[in-house]
Amino acid sequence: MKKVFLFLMKIMVPLAGDFIGLLWFDVLRIRRKVAIENVGIAFPEMSLAERTRIARWSLRHMGRSLIEYLYFYWFDDEDMERFFEFSGKEYVEAALKEGKGAFLLGLHIGNGDFATVGISRVGFPTSLISKTFKWKALNDFWFGVRAKHGTRFIAPEKSSFEILRALRQNRVVIFVLDQFMGPPIGCRTRFFGKETGTAMGLAIMADRTRSPVIPVYTYRKKDGRHAVVFSAPVPWQDVGPNADRDANIAAMTQVYTDKIEEAVRKHPEQWMWIHRRWKNFG
Repeated sequence: MKKVFLFLMKIMVPLAGDFIGLLWFDVLRIRRKVAIENVGIAFPEMSLAERTRIARWSLRHMGRSLIEYLYFYWFDDEDMERFFEFSGKEYVEAALKEGKGAFLLGLHIGNGDFATVGISRVGFPTSLISKTFKWKALNDFWFGVRAKHGTRFIAPEKSSFEILRALRQNRVVIFVLDQFMGPPIGCRTRFFGKETGTAMGLAIMADRTRSPVIPVYTYRKKDGRHAVVFSAPVPWQDVGPNADRDANIAAMTQVYTDKIEEAVRKHPEQWMWIHRRWKNFG
């Protein structure tokens, strides 16, 4: 049964996923203009045709990710090599040897939900900060399937206590930091050279705990597998000897935002361009 499902998934992911993306982008045209304009902000040198191509592919990859979610229930350890390729795992392993947990700096690129399953399955005890849905049935399905693979979830409203507890248990805590966040939770940052707002939570917790912050991103390869890439920990940098805590937190939030930008530049067609990342900070 599982082999049949795997065979069908191999066909469905590109066909049904791309259909969803094209339906969204070219027929329903939901946030089509936003996506194209966002690509233009990040890559002003690109022609309109190239911006449109990247925005369209972004939606196709999102469609593929949606179809891949159907496989989460079936996924187990024997599927790891078939679906994932990891690099930089040694950075996480070294961090966890210190015994005070670690932060993973993530973003919405590739199939991040599937990558979370892979990170949990590869042996890293994982907690993810995520909002929940109001509809209980969807909430139970969306989070329950991933919890089946060992991922724990932390609600934003009680995140500080839960994050500290996860670190004491020597877990990795994923912060997804590529979405707009205004005051008072966010601070002014620049993303692809344009002002925006980014959540300060990661910098606040990193300053408080000094647990290592390890950038991670994923992208879908041509063979359908998912590459999960960990980078060297980002060292804490004080702005200067007389800088106050708020200035240091703002500076590190910008450093983390720059890391996010680096990942998007590598695989722009797989980032979530439909998000209104450059809202007015106020």
